[in-house]
Amino acid sequence: MQEEMMRRVGRNMSIAMGFLMSFCLSLIGTLTSGHFTFPGFFISFLVSCVVSILIGFVVPVGKVNAALCRKWRLKPGELKTRCIESMISNVIYTPLMTLIMVGLAYQQVRRNAPEPVPFLPMFLRSLLICFVAGYVIIFLCMPVLLGFFMKREGISK
Repeated sequence: MQEEMMRRVGRNMSIAMGFLMSFCLSLIGTLTSGHFTFPGFFISFLVSCVVSILIGFVVPVGKVNAALCRKWRLKPGELKTRCIESMISNVIYTPLMTLIMVGLAYQQVRRNAPEPVPFLPMFLRSLLICFVAGYVIIFLCMPVLLGFFMKREGISK
């Protein structure tokens, strides 16, 4: 029973974090591009949401975090542990989401630009911004969402 409850918590965390990360990073990405449009944001958000939820279901982020924290002898709940867990999650989610979002934006820019625009500087700038933002979002929101879903399932920490 406890195992099934934890599976539900993990599933809900994947969906919630995927949705939250997609929304925030799509918003940040389109705002920092200097060419914010609602359709551009919305398409970026939808694609990013699908990708991040798929990542969440394919990569068991909670299990990866737990295994690495055990290996490195980190204690659950400590600030150092939360920092490492946030970094692990960020490394799993953010680069792929940023690549896809910048790829979509690049295709749009390429069609409308009078001269060629280089992809790599566009991607690296966005990756840096999204990596920092993603880390902060994960660090602040993951424990709150985890507590919420565990409480909802009746699991005490």
